[in-house]
Order: sequence, then structure tokens, then C-alpha cells
Amino acid sequence: MAKKSAINKNERREKLVAKYAGKRASLKAKASDKNLPDDERWLASLQLAAMPRNGAATRLRNRCDVTGRPRGYYRKFKMSRIALRELGSAGKIPGIVKSSW
Repeated sequence: MAKKSAINKNERREKLVAKYAGKRASLKAKASDKNLPDDERWLASLQLAAMPRNGAATRLRNRCDVTGRPRGYYRKFKMSRIALRELGSAGKIPGIVKSSW
């Protein structure tokens, strides 16, 4: 089980990313638009830099919903390899069967 503080930090980041996604996308579009004057582009990049850093989507970390583990993460199941194996072996995930031969 991961530290509660790390899990909570990532949840706060998810909320900030959702809150600022639209504004961040519009400012990025303005800053990279070559047809706009340089001063408008510069102002857009300054506004983008003034936004909270944790509002950027690259700050998010994929974590297991069951244990909070950050590594060995399967996107399809939103859980780590260890939790997937345990729950799959117990038959708690539909469609997952432990194979043996």
C-alpha cells in the first residue's frame, strides 16, 4: 500500500488538471499560433507560466486504484500488476483467468 499522502497529492493534482484544462489549452494554442502578434503570444506564455504547475496533465501519475502503487500499472484495469494478479486469481475480475499448462 502506498503512502496516503502520495495518493492524496495525486488526487489533488487530478482536480487541478480538470479545473484548468480548458484555460491551459486555449493559452497554449494562443502561444503557439504564429499568426498572432508577438506581444499577444508573449502575454499568453506569461499567463500560462503563472498558472499552477500541478494543473499540468504531465504532473499526474498513474496509480493503482486498489493499492496506490505507482509502478507496474495496467491502464485497461487501472490497477497494478500485483493487484491484478491477486484479484484475477480470486476470480473477482470478469474475463481474467489464471492460466496453467
